[in-house]
Amino acid sequence: MGGTREARETAAGGGRTRLVSGPGMLVVWLYGVMSVGAASRSVYEIAAKFDQAPLAYSLSAVAAVVYVFITYTLVRGGETARRAALVCCAAELAGVLVVGTWTLLEPSAFPDSTVWSEFGYGYVFIPVLLPLTGIWWLRRSRAA
Repeated sequence: MGGTREARETAAGGGRTRLVSGPGMLVVWLYGVMSVGAASRSVYEIAAKFDQAPLAYSLSAVAAVVYVFITYTLVRGGETARRAALVCCAAELAGVLVVGTWTLLEPSAFPDSTVWSEFGYGYVFIPVLLPLTGIWWLRRSRAA
């Protein structure tokens, strides 16, 4: 049986797993807001003052890409997208924990903050709470 995995799931009666219903809508909305915030922040920082803190500004851009990808996969739905979002949420959580710890242990490495600095302190800790919430939702919404 050929075609994409999504097509095979639909043909087998599985359809797409709905990821944006109930609490999932809030998760998608928060990822969308973080996408816009991180992207606009990193575009400005890279364009206006990249030479001041290239590591911090590059990490903010990476965070933006991760947020956009997770938002896309949550909206797209389906089991393949759910698994991709789950992997990205785990990678995002690892990034927040590594960067957050790094900014606390060696603040001189970051002359300016990133989205993930101090575990997302500048964003009311949403960057550390969001991947945990995303992982919970994605595991809960797994197809039966």
